[in-house]
Amino acid sequence: MSKLRNIGLIALGAVAGVLVSLNFQAIAERSVRGPLPVDELRAFTEVFGAIKQNYVEPVEDKKLITGAINGMLSDLDPHSAYLDADAFKELQVGTQGQFGGLGIEVGMEDGFVKVVSPIEDTPAFRAGIKPGDLIIRLDDTPVKGMTLADAVKRMRGKPNTKITLTISRKGEPRPLVVTLTRAVIHVQSVKSKLIEPGYGWVRVSQFQEATPENLVHHIEKLYKAGPLKGLVLDLRNDPGGLLYGAVAVSAAFLPDKLLVVSTDGRTEDAKKKFFATPDDYMRGMRDDVLKRLPPAVKTVPMVVLVNGGSASASEIVAGALQDHKRATLIGTQTFGKGSVQTIMPLNNATAIKLTTARYYTPSGRSIQAKGVTPDLIVEEPGASPLSRLREADLERHLENDRDAAAEKKGPPRARAVPEVPASELPKPLEMGSKDDFQLVQALNFLQGKPVQGQTSKTVAENKSGS
Repeated sequence: MSKLRNIGLIALGAVAGVLVSLNFQAIAERSVRGPLPVDELRAFTEVFGAIKQNYVEPVEDKKLITGAINGMLSDLDPHSAYLDADAFKELQVGTQGQFGGLGIEVGMEDGFVKVVSPIEDTPAFRAGIKPGDLIIRLDDTPVKGMTLADAVKRMRGKPNTKITLTISRKGEPRPLVVTLTRAVIHVQSVKSKLIEPGYGWVRVSQFQEATPENLVHHIEKLYKAGPLKGLVLDLRNDPGGLLYGAVAVSAAFLPDKLLVVSTDGRTEDAKKKFFATPDDYMRGMRDDVLKRLPPAVKTVPMVVLVNGGSASASEIVAGALQDHKRATLIGTQTFGKGSVQTIMPLNNATAIKLTTARYYTPSGRSIQAKGVTPDLIVEEPGASPLSRLREADLERHLENDRDAAAEKKGPPRARAVPEVPASELPKPLEMGSKDDFQLVQALNFLQGKPVQGQTSKTVAENKSGS
Protein backbone atom coordinates (compact mmCIF):
# COMPACT_ATOMS: atom_id res chain seq x y z
CA MET A 1 0.00 0.00 0.00
CA SER A 2 2.85 2.38 0.78
CA LYS A 3 4.24 1.84 -2.71
CA LEU A 4 0.81 2.53 -4.22
CA ARG A 5 0.52 5.68 -2.09
CA ASN A 6 3.94 6.89 -3.22
CA ILE A 7 3.00 6.35 -6.87
CA GLY A 8 -0.20 8.30 -6.23
CA LEU A 9 1.69 11.22 -4.67
CA ILE A 10 4.05 11.36 -7.65
CA ALA A 11 1.03 11.37 -9.98
CA LEU A 12 -0.66 14.11 -7.93
CA GLY A 13 2.40 16.29 -8.33
CA ALA A 14 2.55 15.62 -12.07
CA VAL A 15 -1.14 16.36 -12.59
CA ALA A 16 -1.00 19.47 -10.44
CA GLY A 17 1.94 20.68 -12.53
CA VAL A 18 0.02 20.06 -15.74
CA LEU A 19 -3.07 21.78 -14.41
CA VAL A 20 -1.11 24.80 -13.26
CA SER A 21 0.67 25.14 -16.60
CA LEU A 22 -2.64 24.95 -18.45
CA ASN A 23 -4.17 27.34 -15.97
CA PHE A 24 -1.63 30.02 -16.74
CA GLN A 25 -2.09 29.44 -20.46
CA ALA A 26 -5.86 29.51 -20.42
CA ILE A 27 -6.89 31.97 -17.73
CA ALA A 28 -3.92 34.17 -16.97
CA GLU A 29 -6.21 37.20 -17.33
CA ARG A 30 -8.34 36.17 -14.38
CA SER A 31 -7.43 37.76 -11.09
CA VAL A 32 -8.98 35.00 -8.95
CA ARG A 33 -8.55 31.28 -9.52
CA GLY A 34 -10.40 28.63 -7.61
CA PRO A 35 -8.55 26.02 -5.53
CA LEU A 36 -7.50 22.73 -7.11
CA PRO A 37 -10.19 20.02 -6.65
CA VAL A 38 -8.29 17.94 -4.09
CA ASP A 39 -10.83 15.11 -3.75
CA GLU A 40 -11.03 14.57 -7.51
CA LEU A 41 -7.25 14.72 -7.86
CA ARG A 42 -6.92 12.19 -5.04
CA ALA A 43 -9.27 9.86 -6.95
CA PHE A 44 -7.14 10.37 -10.06
CA THR A 45 -3.95 9.48 -8.22
CA GLU A 46 -5.58 6.35 -6.83
CA VAL A 47 -6.52 5.22 -10.33
CA PHE A 48 -3.07 6.16 -11.63
CA GLY A 49 -1.44 4.17 -8.84
CA ALA A 50 -3.71 1.17 -9.36
CA ILE A 51 -2.83 1.06 -13.05
CA LYS A 52 0.89 1.37 -12.40
CA GLN A 53 0.74 -1.37 -9.76
CA ASN A 54 -1.75 -3.84 -11.20
CA TYR A 55 -2.23 -3.44 -14.94
CA VAL A 56 -1.42 -6.62 -16.87
CA GLU A 57 1.54 -4.92 -18.61
CA PRO A 58 3.79 -2.03 -17.57
CA VAL A 59 2.51 1.38 -18.67
CA GLU A 60 4.68 4.48 -19.06
CA ASP A 61 3.77 7.55 -17.00
CA LYS A 62 3.77 9.67 -20.16
CA LYS A 63 1.14 7.44 -21.78
CA LEU A 64 -1.14 7.66 -18.73
CA ILE A 65 -0.82 11.43 -18.34
CA THR A 66 -1.32 12.01 -22.07
CA GLY A 67 -4.41 9.82 -21.98
CA ALA A 68 -5.76 11.80 -19.05
CA ILE A 69 -5.22 15.10 -20.89
CA ASN A 70 -6.89 13.65 -24.00
CA GLY A 71 -9.85 12.59 -21.91
CA MET A 72 -10.22 15.99 -20.24
CA LEU A 73 -10.36 17.79 -23.56
CA SER A 74 -12.38 15.32 -25.65
CA ASP A 75 -15.08 15.23 -22.97
CA LEU A 76 -15.70 18.98 -23.29
CA ASP A 77 -16.93 19.34 -26.87
CA PRO A 78 -16.18 17.92 -30.35
CA HIS A 79 -13.58 20.59 -31.17
CA SER A 80 -11.36 20.74 -28.08
CA ALA A 81 -8.39 18.39 -28.35
CA TYR A 82 -4.85 17.62 -27.25
CA LEU A 83 -2.29 17.99 -30.04
CA ASP A 84 0.85 15.94 -29.67
CA ALA A 85 4.03 17.23 -31.27
CA ASP A 86 3.22 15.71 -34.68
CA ALA A 87 -0.39 16.89 -34.70
CA PHE A 88 0.65 20.40 -33.62
CA LYS A 89 3.23 20.57 -36.39
CA GLU A 90 0.70 19.32 -38.97
CA LEU A 91 -1.82 21.94 -37.85
CA GLN A 92 0.73 24.71 -38.35
CA VAL A 93 1.67 23.39 -41.78
CA GLY A 94 -1.97 22.92 -42.77
CA THR A 95 -2.81 26.60 -42.33
CA GLN A 96 -0.12 27.34 -44.93
CA GLY A 97 -1.92 25.27 -47.54
CA GLN A 98 0.27 22.18 -47.97
CA PHE A 99 0.32 18.89 -46.09
CA GLY A 100 0.39 15.16 -46.68
CA GLY A 101 -2.60 12.84 -46.52
CA LEU A 102 -5.98 12.15 -48.10
CA GLY A 103 -7.51 15.63 -48.25
CA ILE A 104 -10.35 15.56 -45.73
CA GLU A 105 -11.28 17.90 -42.90
CA VAL A 106 -12.35 15.65 -40.03
CA GLY A 107 -13.72 15.64 -36.49
CA MET A 108 -15.00 13.04 -34.04
CA GLU A 109 -18.64 11.91 -33.84
CA ASP A 110 -20.01 9.04 -31.79
CA GLY A 111 -16.54 7.54 -31.45
CA PHE A 112 -15.94 7.57 -35.21
CA VAL A 113 -14.08 9.96 -37.49
CA LYS A 114 -16.59 12.29 -39.15
CA VAL A 115 -15.87 13.98 -42.47
CA VAL A 116 -16.59 17.70 -42.15
CA SER A 117 -15.62 18.36 -45.74
CA PRO A 118 -13.42 16.81 -48.44
CA ILE A 119 -10.89 19.24 -49.88
CA GLU A 120 -11.25 19.81 -53.59
CA ASP A 121 -8.83 18.16 -56.02
CA THR A 122 -7.57 15.64 -53.46
CA PRO A 123 -7.73 11.82 -53.32
CA ALA A 124 -10.72 11.88 -50.93
CA PHE A 125 -12.66 14.37 -53.05
CA ARG A 126 -12.04 12.49 -56.29
CA ALA A 127 -13.13 9.21 -54.66
CA GLY A 128 -16.53 10.68 -53.76
CA ILE A 129 -16.08 11.09 -49.98
CA LYS A 130 -18.87 13.35 -48.72
CA PRO A 131 -19.39 15.68 -45.74
CA GLY A 132 -21.11 13.75 -42.98
CA ASP A 133 -19.53 10.40 -43.85
CA LEU A 134 -18.46 8.43 -40.77
CA ILE A 135 -15.16 6.56 -41.11
CA ILE A 136 -15.64 3.40 -39.08
CA ARG A 137 -12.53 1.43 -40.08
CA LEU A 138 -9.02 2.29 -41.26
CA ASP A 139 -7.64 -0.68 -43.19
CA ASP A 140 -8.56 -3.56 -40.86
CA THR A 141 -8.55 -1.50 -37.64
CA PRO A 142 -11.86 -0.26 -36.15
CA VAL A 143 -11.88 3.47 -35.45
CA LYS A 144 -14.07 3.13 -32.36
CA GLY A 145 -11.87 3.80 -29.36
CA MET A 146 -9.19 5.76 -31.24
CA THR A 147 -8.51 9.40 -30.48
CA LEU A 148 -8.86 11.82 -33.37
CA ALA A 149 -5.08 12.36 -33.34
CA ASP A 150 -4.48 8.61 -33.64
CA ALA A 151 -6.92 8.32 -36.54
CA VAL A 152 -5.36 11.28 -38.35
CA LYS A 153 -1.90 9.76 -37.90
CA ARG A 154 -3.08 6.55 -39.54
CA MET A 155 -4.57 8.46 -42.48
CA ARG A 156 -1.42 10.51 -42.97
CA GLY A 157 1.58 8.82 -44.56
CA LYS A 158 4.04 8.79 -47.41
CA PRO A 159 2.71 9.82 -50.83
CA ASN A 160 1.71 6.93 -53.13
CA THR A 161 0.92 4.60 -50.23
CA LYS A 162 -2.62 3.21 -49.94
CA ILE A 163 -5.18 3.06 -47.17
CA THR A 164 -8.68 1.54 -47.17
CA LEU A 165 -11.50 3.43 -45.48
CA THR A 166 -14.78 1.80 -44.47
CA ILE A 167 -17.48 4.45 -44.38
CA SER A 168 -21.00 4.62 -42.96
CA ARG A 169 -23.15 7.04 -44.96
CA LYS A 170 -26.67 8.12 -44.14
CA GLY A 171 -29.10 6.70 -46.70
CA GLU A 172 -26.78 3.89 -47.82
CA PRO A 173 -27.92 0.39 -46.77
CA ARG A 174 -24.35 -0.91 -46.56
CA PRO A 175 -20.97 0.52 -45.48
CA LEU A 176 -18.84 1.82 -48.33
CA VAL A 177 -15.26 0.60 -48.82
CA VAL A 178 -12.87 3.03 -50.49
CA THR A 179 -9.14 2.52 -51.13
CA LEU A 180 -7.28 5.81 -51.43
CA THR A 181 -3.72 6.63 -52.42
CA ARG A 182 -2.09 9.22 -50.18
CA ALA A 183 -0.67 12.34 -51.79
CA VAL A 184 0.94 15.64 -50.90
CA ILE A 185 -2.07 17.92 -50.56
CA HIS A 186 -1.67 21.36 -52.10
CA VAL A 187 -4.80 23.30 -51.18
CA GLN A 188 -5.67 26.00 -53.68
CA SER A 189 -7.82 28.05 -51.34
CA VAL A 190 -9.18 30.43 -54.02
CA LYS A 191 -10.37 29.77 -57.57
CA SER A 192 -12.20 31.99 -60.02
CA LYS A 193 -13.57 32.24 -63.53
CA LEU A 194 -16.01 34.22 -65.64
CA ILE A 195 -19.25 32.24 -65.76
CA GLU A 196 -20.24 34.36 -68.73
CA PRO A 197 -19.34 37.91 -69.80
CA GLY A 198 -19.87 40.29 -66.89
CA TYR A 199 -20.49 37.62 -64.25
CA GLY A 200 -17.72 36.26 -62.06
CA TRP A 201 -17.40 33.23 -59.78
CA VAL A 202 -14.92 33.17 -56.90
CA ARG A 203 -14.58 30.05 -54.78
CA VAL A 204 -12.94 29.98 -51.36
CA SER A 205 -12.40 26.36 -50.32
CA GLN A 206 -10.53 27.02 -47.05
CA PHE A 207 -9.32 30.04 -45.06
CA GLN A 208 -5.52 29.97 -44.91
CA GLU A 209 -2.74 32.49 -44.35
CA ALA A 210 -2.54 33.28 -48.07
CA THR A 211 -6.32 33.41 -48.70
CA PRO A 212 -6.70 37.24 -48.56
CA GLU A 213 -3.87 37.79 -51.04
CA ASN A 214 -5.13 35.01 -53.31
CA LEU A 215 -8.65 36.46 -53.24
CA VAL A 216 -7.35 39.87 -54.32
CA HIS A 217 -5.36 38.27 -57.16
CA HIS A 218 -8.44 36.45 -58.50
CA ILE A 219 -10.73 39.46 -58.26
CA GLU A 220 -8.15 41.61 -60.06
CA LYS A 221 -8.00 38.96 -62.80
CA LEU A 222 -11.80 38.96 -63.18
CA TYR A 223 -11.95 42.76 -63.48
CA LYS A 224 -9.20 42.80 -66.11
CA ALA A 225 -11.77 41.25 -68.45
CA GLY A 226 -14.08 44.21 -67.89
CA PRO A 227 -16.56 45.53 -65.31
CA LEU A 228 -18.68 42.94 -63.49
CA LYS A 229 -22.47 43.01 -63.40
CA GLY A 230 -22.61 40.35 -60.73
CA LEU A 231 -20.34 38.21 -58.56
CA VAL A 232 -20.87 34.78 -56.93
CA LEU A 233 -18.80 34.03 -53.81
CA ASP A 234 -18.87 30.25 -53.40
CA LEU A 235 -18.36 28.99 -49.83
CA ARG A 236 -19.93 25.54 -50.24
CA ASN A 237 -18.05 22.73 -48.47
CA ASP A 238 -15.64 25.29 -47.00
CA PRO A 239 -14.85 23.89 -43.53
CA GLY A 240 -13.37 27.17 -42.27
CA GLY A 241 -9.86 27.97 -41.12
CA LEU A 242 -8.24 31.13 -39.82
CA LEU A 243 -10.46 33.77 -38.22
CA TYR A 244 -8.54 36.76 -39.58
CA GLY A 245 -8.86 35.25 -43.07
CA ALA A 246 -12.65 35.32 -42.68
CA VAL A 247 -12.50 38.95 -41.51
CA ALA A 248 -10.34 39.85 -44.52
CA VAL A 249 -12.65 38.15 -47.04
CA SER A 250 -15.65 39.90 -45.47
CA ALA A 251 -13.82 43.24 -45.53
CA ALA A 252 -13.09 42.82 -49.23
CA PHE A 253 -16.78 43.30 -49.99
CA LEU A 254 -18.00 45.46 -47.09
CA PRO A 255 -17.65 49.21 -46.51
CA ASP A 256 -14.76 50.14 -44.21
CA LYS A 257 -15.15 49.87 -40.43
CA LEU A 258 -18.33 47.77 -40.42
CA LEU A 259 -18.57 45.07 -37.76
CA VAL A 260 -17.79 41.62 -39.18
CA VAL A 261 -18.00 39.32 -36.15
CA SER A 262 -17.87 39.44 -32.37
CA THR A 263 -16.75 36.79 -29.90
CA ASP A 264 -17.70 36.25 -26.28
CA GLY A 265 -16.27 33.89 -23.67
CA ARG A 266 -15.33 33.78 -20.00
CA THR A 267 -12.04 35.66 -20.21
CA GLU A 268 -11.51 39.27 -21.26
CA ASP A 269 -9.31 38.07 -24.12
CA ALA A 270 -12.28 36.11 -25.51
CA LYS A 271 -14.53 39.18 -25.66
CA LYS A 272 -13.63 40.83 -28.94
CA LYS A 273 -15.09 42.64 -31.93
CA PHE A 274 -13.60 42.41 -35.40
CA PHE A 275 -14.25 45.14 -37.95
CA ALA A 276 -13.54 45.61 -41.64
CA THR A 277 -10.30 47.42 -40.83
CA PRO A 278 -6.64 46.55 -41.54
CA ASP A 279 -5.90 46.23 -37.81
CA ASP A 280 -8.32 43.30 -37.60
CA TYR A 281 -7.40 41.37 -40.77
CA MET A 282 -3.72 42.04 -41.43
CA ARG A 283 -2.36 39.53 -38.92
CA GLY A 284 0.45 37.67 -40.65
CA MET A 285 0.41 40.05 -43.65
CA ARG A 286 3.02 42.74 -44.18
CA ASP A 287 0.88 44.89 -46.46
CA ASP A 288 -2.82 45.66 -46.69
CA VAL A 289 -3.47 43.63 -49.82
CA LEU A 290 -7.13 44.69 -49.91
CA LYS A 291 -6.00 48.16 -51.03
CA ARG A 292 -5.39 46.66 -54.48
CA LEU A 293 -9.04 45.70 -54.94
CA PRO A 294 -11.02 47.60 -57.57
CA PRO A 295 -13.47 49.94 -55.76
CA ALA A 296 -16.40 48.44 -57.72
CA VAL A 297 -16.10 45.17 -55.77
CA LYS A 298 -17.67 46.93 -52.77
CA THR A 299 -20.93 47.52 -54.65
CA VAL A 300 -21.20 44.81 -57.32
CA PRO A 301 -24.41 42.72 -56.89
CA MET A 302 -23.45 39.56 -55.02
CA VAL A 303 -24.67 36.05 -54.26
CA VAL A 304 -23.02 33.86 -51.62
CA LEU A 305 -23.46 30.10 -52.12
CA VAL A 306 -23.51 27.97 -48.94
CA ASN A 307 -24.45 24.44 -47.90
CA GLY A 308 -24.18 22.04 -44.97
CA GLY A 309 -20.42 21.78 -45.50
CA SER A 310 -19.97 25.54 -45.01
CA ALA A 311 -18.62 25.81 -41.47
CA SER A 312 -16.91 28.13 -39.02
CA ALA A 313 -14.99 30.87 -40.88
CA SER A 314 -17.18 30.49 -43.98
CA GLU A 315 -20.26 30.98 -41.77
CA ILE A 316 -18.70 34.16 -40.37
CA VAL A 317 -18.38 35.56 -43.90
CA ALA A 318 -21.86 34.45 -44.93
CA GLY A 319 -23.42 35.85 -41.74
CA ALA A 320 -21.64 39.21 -42.06
CA LEU A 321 -22.59 39.73 -45.73
CA GLN A 322 -26.18 38.67 -45.00
CA ASP A 323 -26.61 40.88 -41.92
CA HIS A 324 -25.27 43.93 -43.73
CA LYS A 325 -27.50 43.11 -46.74
CA ARG A 326 -24.41 43.13 -48.92
CA ALA A 327 -25.20 39.81 -50.59
CA THR A 328 -28.05 37.36 -51.07
CA LEU A 329 -27.38 33.89 -49.66
CA ILE A 330 -28.46 30.93 -51.80
CA GLY A 331 -28.14 27.23 -51.04
CA THR A 332 -28.90 25.20 -47.91
CA GLN A 333 -28.51 25.54 -44.15
CA THR A 334 -24.86 25.78 -43.08
CA PHE A 335 -23.06 23.46 -40.63
CA GLY A 336 -23.54 25.52 -37.47
CA LYS A 337 -20.06 25.68 -35.93
CA GLY A 338 -20.21 28.97 -34.07
CA SER A 339 -17.36 28.46 -31.61
CA VAL A 340 -13.78 29.71 -31.48
CA GLN A 341 -10.85 27.38 -30.79
CA THR A 342 -7.63 28.81 -29.38
CA ILE A 343 -4.36 26.96 -29.90
CA MET A 344 -2.38 27.06 -26.66
CA PRO A 345 1.21 25.77 -27.06
CA LEU A 346 2.65 23.83 -24.12
CA ASN A 347 6.29 23.74 -23.12
CA ASN A 348 6.97 20.30 -24.61
CA ALA A 349 6.27 21.10 -28.30
CA THR A 350 2.65 19.97 -27.89
CA ALA A 351 -0.48 22.10 -27.62
CA ILE A 352 -4.13 22.07 -26.69
CA LYS A 353 -6.92 23.24 -28.96
CA LEU A 354 -9.50 24.68 -26.57
CA THR A 355 -12.94 26.13 -27.25
CA THR A 356 -12.71 29.59 -25.65
CA ALA A 357 -15.63 31.58 -27.09
CA ARG A 358 -18.76 31.64 -29.21
CA TYR A 359 -18.95 34.00 -32.14
CA TYR A 360 -21.87 36.15 -33.26
CA THR A 361 -22.85 37.81 -36.52
CA PRO A 362 -23.05 41.62 -36.68
CA SER A 363 -26.75 41.54 -35.71
CA GLY A 364 -25.94 39.39 -32.66
CA ARG A 365 -27.06 36.01 -34.03
CA SER A 366 -25.37 32.92 -32.65
CA ILE A 367 -24.67 30.38 -35.38
CA GLN A 368 -23.70 27.64 -32.92
CA ALA A 369 -25.70 24.41 -33.46
CA LYS A 370 -28.01 26.24 -35.89
CA GLY A 371 -26.09 27.60 -38.84
CA VAL A 372 -26.97 30.33 -41.30
CA THR A 373 -30.26 30.06 -43.18
CA PRO A 374 -29.93 31.23 -46.81
CA ASP A 375 -32.29 33.90 -48.15
CA LEU A 376 -33.22 31.48 -50.96
CA ILE A 377 -33.19 27.75 -50.19
CA VAL A 378 -31.99 25.81 -53.23
CA GLU A 379 -31.10 22.15 -52.74
CA GLU A 380 -28.55 20.34 -54.85
CA PRO A 381 -30.52 17.90 -57.07
CA GLY A 382 -30.61 14.40 -55.61
CA ALA A 383 -29.32 15.50 -52.19
CA SER A 384 -31.39 14.56 -49.16
CA PRO A 385 -31.74 17.31 -46.52
CA LEU A 386 -31.12 14.62 -43.87
CA SER A 387 -28.02 13.17 -45.50
CA ARG A 388 -25.56 15.66 -43.98
CA LEU A 389 -24.56 15.76 -40.33
CA ARG A 390 -24.31 19.16 -38.69
CA GLU A 391 -22.88 20.62 -35.52
CA ALA A 392 -26.13 20.00 -33.61
CA ASP A 393 -25.82 16.27 -34.36
CA LEU A 394 -22.44 15.98 -32.62
CA GLU A 395 -22.13 14.52 -29.15
CA ARG A 396 -21.36 17.11 -26.45
CA HIS A 397 -21.77 20.00 -28.89
CA LEU A 398 -21.80 23.47 -27.38
CA GLU A 399 -25.34 24.78 -27.03
CA ASN A 400 -26.66 27.86 -28.80
CA ASP A 401 -26.91 30.41 -25.98
CA ARG A 402 -29.27 32.75 -27.87
CA ASP A 403 -31.71 30.42 -29.63
CA ALA A 404 -33.19 27.52 -27.70
CA ALA A 405 -34.93 26.29 -30.88
CA ALA A 406 -31.60 25.71 -32.60
CA GLU A 407 -31.07 22.25 -31.09
CA LYS A 408 -32.12 19.14 -33.00
CA LYS A 409 -31.53 15.43 -32.79
CA GLY A 410 -29.11 13.79 -35.15
CA PRO A 411 -30.18 11.18 -37.70
CA PRO A 412 -29.92 7.49 -36.80
CA ARG A 413 -26.67 5.73 -37.68
CA ALA A 414 -26.41 3.23 -40.49
CA ARG A 415 -26.21 -0.40 -39.34
CA ALA A 416 -23.25 -2.61 -40.12
CA VAL A 417 -24.32 -4.70 -43.10
CA PRO A 418 -22.52 -6.00 -46.22
CA GLU A 419 -20.12 -3.53 -47.79
CA VAL A 420 -20.40 -1.50 -51.01
CA PRO A 421 -17.25 -1.15 -53.16
CA ALA A 422 -15.88 2.24 -54.15
CA SER A 423 -16.88 1.68 -57.79
CA GLU A 424 -20.50 2.24 -56.78
CA LEU A 425 -19.84 5.64 -55.20
CA PRO A 426 -21.28 8.62 -57.09
CA LYS A 427 -18.66 10.99 -58.45
CA PRO A 428 -18.51 14.43 -56.79
CA LEU A 429 -20.01 17.47 -58.46
CA GLU A 430 -17.47 19.75 -60.10
CA MET A 431 -18.29 23.11 -58.56
CA GLY A 432 -18.28 25.94 -61.05
CA SER A 433 -19.13 23.65 -63.98
CA LYS A 434 -22.12 23.94 -66.31
CA ASP A 435 -23.73 21.08 -64.35
CA ASP A 436 -23.58 23.01 -61.07
CA PHE A 437 -27.32 23.55 -60.45
CA GLN A 438 -26.94 25.88 -57.46
CA LEU A 439 -24.45 28.08 -59.31
CA VAL A 440 -26.81 28.29 -62.30
CA GLN A 441 -29.57 29.46 -59.95
CA ALA A 442 -27.25 32.07 -58.43
CA LEU A 443 -26.57 33.39 -61.93
CA ASN A 444 -30.31 33.40 -62.67
CA PHE A 445 -30.88 35.51 -59.55
CA LEU A 446 -28.20 38.04 -60.53
CA GLN A 447 -29.71 38.32 -64.02
CA GLY A 448 -33.25 38.76 -62.71
CA LYS A 449 -34.43 35.37 -63.96
CA PRO A 450 -36.60 32.89 -61.97
CA VAL A 451 -34.68 30.78 -59.45
CA GLN A 452 -35.56 27.09 -59.81
CA GLY A 453 -35.83 24.65 -56.92
CA GLN A 454 -36.43 27.43 -54.41
CA THR A 455 -38.20 26.66 -51.11
CA SER A 456 -39.34 28.88 -48.28
CA LYS A 457 -36.75 30.23 -45.85
CA THR A 458 -39.30 29.91 -43.05
CA VAL A 459 -39.74 26.20 -43.81
CA ALA A 460 -35.96 25.69 -43.71
CA GLU A 461 -35.65 27.52 -40.37
CA ASN A 462 -38.40 25.38 -38.86
CA LYS A 463 -36.71 22.19 -40.10
CA SER A 464 -33.34 23.24 -38.68
CA GLY A 465 -34.86 23.85 -35.26
CA SER A 466 -37.06 20.74 -35.06
